[in-house]
Amino acid sequence: MIGLATVSASADDAMDSRQLVEKAKLSFDRFVAWKDNQAFRDLLKKAKGVFIAPQILKGAFIVGASGGSGVFVTRDEKTGQWGGPAFYTIGSASFGLQIGGEASEVVLLAMTERGVNALLGSSVKLGADIGVAAGPVGAGASAATANLSADILSFARSKGAFAGIALDGAIVKVREGLNEAYYGKKVDPTDILIKRDVKNRHAEGLLHEVAKAARRK
Repeated sequence: MIGLATVSASADDAMDSRQLVEKAKLSFDRFVAWKDNQAFRDLLKKAKGVFIAPQILKGAFIVGASGGSGVFVTRDEKTGQWGGPAFYTIGSASFGLQIGGEASEVVLLAMTERGVNALLGSSVKLGADIGVAAGPVGAGASAATANLSADILSFARSKGAFAGIALDGAIVKVREGLNEAYYGKKVDPTDILIKRDVKNRHAEGLLHEVAKAARRK
């Protein structure tokens, strides 16, 4: 019975990981396509990593459970190629999304090496272990108005509305089960994102979209 339960859990993780990657791609496309999101697009070209959480449930924060799951991809500064994803949860009992709606999509741009390295650990508390700030949004916003001292800039979308969002207190944790299920063996974010020891062709669509949007001219 234990063996069957383990197989079932692994199969569920494999399905969950693939669905999360597919949803992350769709969510990322929406952020890039929004006409008044030029600041996001400009900052994306400078970003060293992109974290995408396609669905964060507001109620989950209230009860203290994980708000949602996300994927993290990073840019190789030598080749310019994007790799990953690695899988995480993001959530906290100490803050709410504060932009209305029961569910939101969140994108974090890691603007510094410090920001990337923080997310390589098993757990990181935004605003404490690493600096985070709401990203600039709206027709009048520009990359120049971003908090340049922040390691991570955060953006959110809820009910079709986009906003910068302060995520101080959010905890990001590695989802070891999804990483193992997606790549077929036990790996950590460093193996996936820095060493590039593993790949999954299923992620090519997501990586292509990120690379296209983040291309430095």
